[in-house]
Amino acid sequence: MEDRRITRTKRSLKAAMTEMLAREDFEHISITELCRRADISRITFYSHYNDKYALLDDIFEDMLQIGTEDYYRRQREYNPAGKLAAGYVNMLDAILELYYNRFDFFQHTNPEKNPYLASRFYSIVLETVERHTLHVEKRLSLKYSPKKIAGFVCFGMLGFVNESHEENTPLEIIRQEARVLLKDLIKSGILTEHEKQA
Repeated sequence: MEDRRITRTKRSLKAAMTEMLAREDFEHISITELCRRADISRITFYSHYNDKYALLDDIFEDMLQIGTEDYYRRQREYNPAGKLAAGYVNMLDAILELYYNRFDFFQHTNPEKNPYLASRFYSIVLETVERHTLHVEKRLSLKYSPKKIAGFVCFGMLGFVNESHEENTPLEIIRQEARVLLKDLIKSGILTEHEKQA
């Protein structure tokens, strides 16, 4: 368990990073300005992080922990039988819930403005879906590798969400449509050898 002062310092740095991302791209954020905004010294910063990339990775790790806990809660509550489609929908819901609850941060994961943030975000989502698919593979015979399935599901869904944003689709509609699309895809039997497993 971290000391409260360390937790407070890290929280301050993370908040300062998110605030600064609203004004400039990640590559142009300096440690000096970040420390000034967080009201800490550079020495204190470097006692916790090697660089701003390590700080950003810590922010993503926090988000990953929150999303993972939410996913497992959803699985316990809504999918005790371990149904294939329900598992992927619970994962989608956990990702979308986190994404919109922390939109103050995730809105800065645009690949054109902040390629490093976009890359980290996509890789974490991809790893999460792949990890879930590896668990599925223990119970069901899959037509494709977990990596290929994760890539298809992730990038298709992220593209769907991004395009929905471009069309100014409300969050609740995006969530409903994404769930239906994902369920239909999985229930089609495209991923498994046995179509009745969804």
